[in-house]
This record gives sequence, structure tokens and C-alpha cells, in this order.
Amino acid sequence: MEQQNYSLKQDPEYTPRPNKKSIIKKFRGSQKLQKYLFVYSCLLLPILFYFGIRIIPTLFTFNVGFRDWNLLSTGAQPFVGFENYLTLFKDEVFIKSLLNTGVYIVLGVVGQLLFGIIVALLLHKINRFVGLFRVIYFIPYVTSIVAISWVFQWILMGNGIINDVLVNLGIPPQPFLNSPDQAIYVIIAAMIWQAIGFQMVLFLAGLENIPDMLYEASEIDGATPWQKFWHVTFPLLNPTIVFSAVIGTITFIQVSFTQVINMSVDGSGGPLNSTLSVVVYIYQLAFQQFDMGLASAATVILFLFIMALTIFQMKVLTKKFDY
Repeated sequence: MEQQNYSLKQDPEYTPRPNKKSIIKKFRGSQKLQKYLFVYSCLLLPILFYFGIRIIPTLFTFNVGFRDWNLLSTGAQPFVGFENYLTLFKDEVFIKSLLNTGVYIVLGVVGQLLFGIIVALLLHKINRFVGLFRVIYFIPYVTSIVAISWVFQWILMGNGIINDVLVNLGIPPQPFLNSPDQAIYVIIAAMIWQAIGFQMVLFLAGLENIPDMLYEASEIDGATPWQKFWHVTFPLLNPTIVFSAVIGTITFIQVSFTQVINMSVDGSGGPLNSTLSVVVYIYQLAFQQFDMGLASAATVILFLFIMALTIFQMKVLTKKFDY
């Protein structure tokens, strides 16, 4: 019988022995796939939740803003285009609320940044009772806004504590919240006072990240305290300032609703709409006049206003400093 060369690899029933390296590679690949599936599945639920409570309602608000939508009407909501927006910009009360909101943002954000930096710098210099002072300054931030609003309203009454002090000093009593010229600044002062604690925490964190060697080098160069602040502290606090300004702007727009409702004399932005904010005006349109079309249009305008202001702040405040 003629002997033939026979190779096991040519046998159709032959099963090659798996390579150890290929097994390890395949196992690691499956592990990596499972890890990514787990991560993306965990991220998917928050994203779906965010879309459900943020994106979809926002898109729906844009849709309602282009319709004649009244909560008391059972009929169809006809498409009216930009009519709601034109009506708003012809409304003197809405224009007044926009101007008031601008005053809230400019004075409020600048005030809380300024006092937040001052308090943080002072606390950063002391070594004893630092924790106690931090708690004292932070307590107003975690206190109920309604409670603080009512306390301020009480001490600023015609026969309140502040006017008693002014009379004893020979100064005539002031109307404060009853005055169209003073009311908005009183509310802004209350909002700044409550926000100082939050700003203090942010700036303290920023100050602690500044290396001491920079201050030592500036002292060797003979820099004054103001020069050290302007050329060392301020540039390195720039990211904190940008974050605080953006968050403070959004917070002031939101918080101005609760403060205005609880501190204004009539609870609706008085006297003479001097304290009326856009958020309060939207509330009045939606839940007092039941005009969801105008309320949604005003909400869209406020959204665009916040977005434009945020972009402007980030462009102006985000700078590279030489120090």
C-alpha cells in the first residue's frame, strides 16, 4: 500500500487547539464591550429624563408662543405667528419688567461678586475662628427665601427697626418698599445679603488654589497689597469670577420671583410696577390672566436674553492675564 503524506490540518474533522493569546484577547474585548454597554446604559436614563423634563417642555413652549392659547378656552389654539411677540413689545408693563430685570442682574451680580470677594479675602487672612465665620456668613444662603423676605419687610416698615434708628439719628423715616424709587434697590440689597455666603465659598476655594510662592515673589519685587491683588489674585480668580457671574445671573433671574412676590407692597411687583421682574410678569400672564400664548412668548424672550447675556459674560470675563 502506497504511503501518503497526511496532514491533520487538511482533515475536515480536525479542530485546531485555541491559542492562549487569542483567548485572552477575546475575553478582554468582551469585557470592554460589557463595560461600555454598562456605562452608556447608565448615561441613557439621565439623558432620557433630561429630555423629558427639559428639552421637550422647552420645545413645547416655543410652539405655544406662536399660538393664541388660552387656558379658559376649550376650542382650538390657532397659529398666530409672531403676534404674541409683537404684543409683548408694545406692552409698557413688559418693557418695564425687562428694564427692572436688567437692574436686578447688573446691580445684584456686581454687588454679590464684590462683597463675596471682600469677605473671602478677609476670611482668608485670619487663622482663628475661620469655621465659625464661614458658618455665620453661609447661614443666610441656606435659610428660606420667604422667611428672609418677610423679615426684611418687617424691619423696613414705616415703624420698623431701621426707621427707628434713622429717626434717632435725626434722619426722616424712609418709605423703602412703599417707594417706587427705593423698593427695587431694597430687594436687590436683600438678595445680595443672602447670596454672599455662596459667593464666599466659591472665592475661598479659588483663593486656596493660588500658590503662596507667587505672593512671596511679588513681595520680593516690592509689590503693594493692591498690586498683589490686581496682578496675582484677580487673574487667578478669573475662572471663579466667570462661573460666579454666570450662575449669579441665572440665580438672580430665578430668585427675583420669590423676593418680589414676598417683599413688594402688593405682592405683584409694586408700587407702580417698580419691582416687577420678567419672571413675575410671566407668572401673572399664565396663572392670573391664563394667557399661555403670551406667557410662553415672554418665556422664550427671557430664555434668549439669558443665553445672550451668558455668552456675553463668558466672552468679556474670560481673558488671559499676564502676571
